[in-house]
Amino acid sequence: MQKRPRIVIIGAGFGGLYAARTLEQKAVDVLLIDRQNYHTFTPLLYQVATAGLEPEEIGYPVRGIFRAKSNIAFLMGEVIGVNTAEKYVEVITSERTRHEHYDYLIVAAGSVTNDFNLPTLARDSFELKTLPDAIALRNHILRSFETAAWTDDEDYRRALITLVVVGGGATGLETAGALVELFKNVLSKEYPFLRDITPRVVLVEATDRLLIPYPKSLQAAALRQLKSLGVEVILGSPVKATAPDHVTLSDDRVIPTYTLIWAAGVKASPMGALLDLPLNRGGRVPVTATLEAAPLDGVYVIGDMAYLEDASGHPYPMLIPVAKQQGILAAKNILRRIEGRNQEAFRYADRGIMATIGRSRAVAWIFNKVELTGYLAWLSWLGLHLIALLGFRNRLNVFINWVWNYFTYDHSVRLIVEVPDETGGIPAMVMDEPETDLITR
Repeated sequence: MQKRPRIVIIGAGFGGLYAARTLEQKAVDVLLIDRQNYHTFTPLLYQVATAGLEPEEIGYPVRGIFRAKSNIAFLMGEVIGVNTAEKYVEVITSERTRHEHYDYLIVAAGSVTNDFNLPTLARDSFELKTLPDAIALRNHILRSFETAAWTDDEDYRRALITLVVVGGGATGLETAGALVELFKNVLSKEYPFLRDITPRVVLVEATDRLLIPYPKSLQAAALRQLKSLGVEVILGSPVKATAPDHVTLSDDRVIPTYTLIWAAGVKASPMGALLDLPLNRGGRVPVTATLEAAPLDGVYVIGDMAYLEDASGHPYPMLIPVAKQQGILAAKNILRRIEGRNQEAFRYADRGIMATIGRSRAVAWIFNKVELTGYLAWLSWLGLHLIALLGFRNRLNVFINWVWNYFTYDHSVRLIVEVPDETGGIPAMVMDEPETDLITR
């Protein structure tokens, strides 16, 4: 019997997942590799961080997705090497280091946070890229309010309940809006000290406008809706320096805070360097129109890692819809190549972009033609995200939570859950008064 072609996919994000789905029940063997055993619906990470959803409501086990697909296997591990000459990837698993051979390789490792060369950022900030990130931020926010409830130092208390979100994109706006609603609708009823002091949410954007890819009218609408919700917006003043207890902006303004949430952009996964190719801006791997990483044979790079320019000479944006469509095309092109047919060039079908700002507040640009704001845009956002969630159980749970939160103004997921470290102990989360130690996480 002739050996079936083997396709290895690195990454179970949107690009890798849709590539694997396209290859279901085809005459190929597929190995999907990821560091986690679940796919994360990343657009809703901020709702986990702000106590609106449980982690399992936006995660779905990879093995469950492909349970009945006999030609697709899953390996939980971290890829540390790619040998394109001998066509194998080196993977560290809990058991051992493995060499997994491939005939075709799809690299869909996504992106990492862009720190813009701020050396202290990793120490002083929280990011929202993974479920553990979201849980850590939720724990930190709730613990900050617990600490603030018992301190006698008013300046310290104000810093504890001041949260700075950096980044004027969709993630920054959604996070800032959700934080204000958490404070106003839930925490204000449970912490007596909030009757005399209002938590402060500050959104910092380096440029002079929010939501840069959107039309100016929607940018202005987003700014109005943020301010009406109570978010303090600072434009045109990037972060110059960070510390555990404050943030310094380029105009030398200092914001005392123990919570810095970094949503200021991403760069390609460092896995691109494993291919030993010249990289473009942001560490992205140049690919051909068919998504191949030339001159490597049988290697395709998709999603946030891929650098491909559109007809106007601009690189395709690092967005989930781009990753989905590239994942599907890469899989189809591999099948075409196996069958001896011509491969197709990537053409992005742009269906629009949207961002929610809070209850009944959102902006949407549908098919880059129709502009929606406010309640109608918010309903569109809700519907799209429910449809996109994997699994009926996930959709139902999220829908119930959203309905509950809407009618009761409540966020029920307010547990501070610490995960034991490798030694079996609980990581230190003590926030002492400022004259001793600063907040740690």
